[in-house]
Amino acid sequence: MNQPLVTKNAPVSDRVCDAMAVSLRGCEELIPQEDWQRKLVRSEEKGVPLRIKFGLDPTAPDIHLGHTVVFNKLRQLQQLGHTVIPLIGDFTTMIGDPSGRNTTRPPLTREQIEANAKTYFDQIRLVLDMDRAEVRYNSEWSDPLGARGMIQLAARYTVARMMERDDFHKRFTEGRPISVHEFLYPLMQGYDSVALKSDLELGGTDQKFNLLMGRHLQQEYGQEPQCILTMPLLEGLDGVEKMSKSKNNYIGITEDANTMFAKVMSISDTLMWRWYTLLSFRAESDIAQLKSEVEGGRNPRDAKVALAKEITARFHDARAADAAEQDFVNRSKGGIPDDIPEVRLSGAPLGIAVLLKQAGLAPSTSEANRLIDGGGVRVDSAAISDKALKLPAGTYVVQVGKRKFARVTLA
Repeated sequence: MNQPLVTKNAPVSDRVCDAMAVSLRGCEELIPQEDWQRKLVRSEEKGVPLRIKFGLDPTAPDIHLGHTVVFNKLRQLQQLGHTVIPLIGDFTTMIGDPSGRNTTRPPLTREQIEANAKTYFDQIRLVLDMDRAEVRYNSEWSDPLGARGMIQLAARYTVARMMERDDFHKRFTEGRPISVHEFLYPLMQGYDSVALKSDLELGGTDQKFNLLMGRHLQQEYGQEPQCILTMPLLEGLDGVEKMSKSKNNYIGITEDANTMFAKVMSISDTLMWRWYTLLSFRAESDIAQLKSEVEGGRNPRDAKVALAKEITARFHDARAADAAEQDFVNRSKGGIPDDIPEVRLSGAPLGIAVLLKQAGLAPSTSEANRLIDGGGVRVDSAAISDKALKLPAGTYVVQVGKRKFARVTLA
């Protein structure tokens, strides 16, 4: 991790030192630190907030905790008084971001982009103060650029430099196709920084090439180059792969409070501390004290509960977090949660696998049978091992795994 930089020849105020500490907390890289410190000093002296850009390509409508690592940093910088600019890449999304991909990313339609953007904003409000943010769309300047402007922009970067990018280089050496339009994506993202005159751009570590492009193009256009701040990719619930919906190791920020709390409680004790650094708003000194207490013998479960409650309260409220904790305790003791869904089915007597599928507790009868074989299915607290079981008419509390429940009335 980077450490706050304070030059001997240019002493800075406590406020700038604090801003540097906030900027560096949990970050992977801040490039270059000296320039960012100078920008902070100038901002304080002139009373002019810095412009902080974060590009959003709404390729999917749902946001998970992994996405919020960068949003949390934006929130911290926003609270320091700087201008946060969530930039919707409605133009660049129609090109398709090739970052980290071995194949060409399919572009989205404008209708898909607009629908996803609306959902993004509804969710981002749970982290950022959108009333104080400067929301922009890059079609504002990209559409008017036209063919002539696009050619002039492309002349400011070389193919050789573009091929230094890892994903392009790998695809080229493996003989995989690279479409010419994919070279336009980093150019257009960099041009966004020129249009916005950004002082700092945030992104994940996988976006470093594109962020540096912004610095290069700002210099080409005679502007002071932006600094770049990259944040690590958050490991998901498994503690191995980055958080991803496709890998089913994620926590969606719109998930219900009980599920959110229970998922946080499922992570390893080791992963918990990394999540504290990247997701918690607690002071680093408080986290260090908590970690010291755990290393001294305190139950790590206490620290995990505190993290689960903080995250759950952020996206719901304190009351919901308290209720989720109690629900988790009830489930841990084998109890039945208070607010389980009610399901009415017909066709008694009904096979247990079919019942699980129709009740929404299993995606298919084959998966239901697999769950039964694994000992993960209970009816009225009794474990079920007979896949041929048929339930007569009546009301049953059906449980799958530790967290899925339904009160099924079968007629």
